[in-house]
Amino acid sequence: MTNYLRIWLAGARYSIVRTMMFRFDFFLWAMVELFWMSVNLILIAVIYQHTDSIAGWNKYEMMLLVGTAMLIQRYVMGFFWSNLFDMSRNIRSGHFDFFLAQPGNVLFMASTRKIDLDGLGNSFIATGVVIYAAHQLGLHPSAMDLLLYAVMIVCGVFIHFSVLVMVSSLAFWTTGNQGLEGIYFTFFEYSRLPRQAFRGLANVVFVWLLPGVIVSNAPASTLLHGYQPLNLLWIVLVTLAWLALAVILFYRGLRRYTSASS
Repeated sequence: MTNYLRIWLAGARYSIVRTMMFRFDFFLWAMVELFWMSVNLILIAVIYQHTDSIAGWNKYEMMLLVGTAMLIQRYVMGFFWSNLFDMSRNIRSGHFDFFLAQPGNVLFMASTRKIDLDGLGNSFIATGVVIYAAHQLGLHPSAMDLLLYAVMIVCGVFIHFSVLVMVSSLAFWTTGNQGLEGIYFTFFEYSRLPRQAFRGLANVVFVWLLPGVIVSNAPASTLLHGYQPLNLLWIVLVTLAWLALAVILFYRGLRRYTSASS
């Protein structure tokens, strides 16, 4: 584990140096992401000018939920997105040989090679949104609640990571998966909606079968209502299940890979 940490730190250092070489690109994409986050918050403000509650959630509860969803996605974008997006392209081009030749776990090397500072930078904005919403609601979470919230955020990040790995791994069988990457973003749009808004078949599909809703609702509910054992058990089991599926699909696909030399 120490060796993997040293490898990751070396990659992070390289990413920071490279980002500072192209500062305008960094600030441009940081502003694009900030604009996207602002649109979501403005949308909440506009909607709640016409109603006091959506599925039992008031304005600041919804803001806390959206802030949590944005926080998870900023971490995913910062740590994994560009790596996994490049992975599918490298598989199709044969440049994936580079990772096979490295002395380490292939999935780790391919998914953690670099970080995006613009995504990580905006995670502080998302954290500020959560803190502001919690303050407006008069919440005073205990240290245990905050710890559980952090654990659930990590689980949410790995659920996103698992889905991205599965989407990228389809490149072992297909010639292109740009449309599937769009489906990923559409799918996790549901993470900004309250669980109570889903009924009937939608409740079964998006709440119980797929992880699109639980990733943000479980940690947000912990801040709002305190420790809930069912929510913690649920999100941990979902994380382990989707991570296992992602690893299995990746290595099954890896058996089909033909390198640039063959």
